[in-house]
Amino acid sequence: MSGPSAAPAKGPDPRRKRSIPKKRIFPIEVIYEHVILVLKGVSLDVYEDQIASLLGAANGSGKSTTLKAISNLVKAEWREVTKGTVEFDGKRVDKLFAPQLVKMGLIQIMEGRHTFEHLTVEDDLLTGAYTRGHDYEGIREALERVYQYFPRLKERRNAKTGYISGREMQMCAIGRALMAKPRIMLLDEPSMGLAPLLVKEIFNIILRLNQEEKVGMLLAEQNAAIALEYAEYGYVMENGRVVLDGESDTLKDNADVRKFYLGLTEIGKKSYRDVKHYHRRKRWLA
Repeated sequence: MSGPSAAPAKGPDPRRKRSIPKKRIFPIEVIYEHVILVLKGVSLDVYEDQIASLLGAANGSGKSTTLKAISNLVKAEWREVTKGTVEFDGKRVDKLFAPQLVKMGLIQIMEGRHTFEHLTVEDDLLTGAYTRGHDYEGIREALERVYQYFPRLKERRNAKTGYISGREMQMCAIGRALMAKPRIMLLDEPSMGLAPLLVKEIFNIILRLNQEEKVGMLLAEQNAAIALEYAEYGYVMENGRVVLDGESDTLKDNADVRKFYLGLTEIGKKSYRDVKHYHRRKRWLA
């Protein structure tokens, strides 16, 4: 089996033509405890060979809930999709259980770099292959491929995951998802808690997986600068709604995105903390 190439092309290829999206979200609403409306008509598409991003503030924009609605993990938090549908590969899947979606190739990587702290790195990675049954040869090849993408994990394969670094935990979480033969990965805040150089390292690996393994990526990310650098398409979320979407280059040039999410104005940089939420809301919904 040939290993992954070492130097993927940087950034999206604007010439690449799109076919039918593998994941389609038709306007959905999510209710929390039968009372609170969390998502309000979110609609989006994700292609199998695309990196797309959900941009929004750290809390309350609806990014994480959107991912969990797609992967059907919202039910674990006393939430439910009350309107709309979710389709994967042309089939409605919002009524399926999360493990069924994993078998279909839809894998979510949760916020916070969750690992099984009592397991070694290698055993943690192997838990990602549980849906592959007795395909021992395929599992062995998948593990070796993970180690090709993450040489550091091979060095640390006998260490308990509760004692490895945050960077290594994020690698482990992505590697465990790769063990399940993903077609679409949903990543929730992959940059959280990592130093800028480490964020670049993780996003370069995400780009390689997209280009070399043809895995579609949907990133929920508050670091808009890094998300728009690597993603081809972006959706801006505010208070449970998609208020703006478009190609990444277009969003980078949008005055509101530059001001509210990239910290840039016509006179230079501005702190995100200086931008009031109601000002954002007024401009998005005008």
